Amino acid sequence: MDVVYFAWVRERIGLPRETVETTASTVGELVAELRAREDRYDLAFSDLTVVRVAVDQVLADFDAPLKDVRELAFFPPMTGG
Repeated sequence: MDVVYFAWVRERIGLPRETVETTASTVGELVAELRAREDRYDLAFSDLTVVRVAVDQVLADFDAPLKDVRELAFFPPMTGG
């Protein structure tokens, strides 16, 4: 699946997007896989209270299933003004 990173999540990981092969069944499991991969992922996902996720462009929770998902996006919370 394609994984897209925005704002400081992208800056910490150092990539705007990548294709990830995974056996994870939820977003949270995928995040755990990524965190175990390298320190930069561990840093980016160290505080999930400040990271939002969209599954196929729909805002979702970290326990959302990954079956048949084509794209995940991780980004910080947005503020209006």
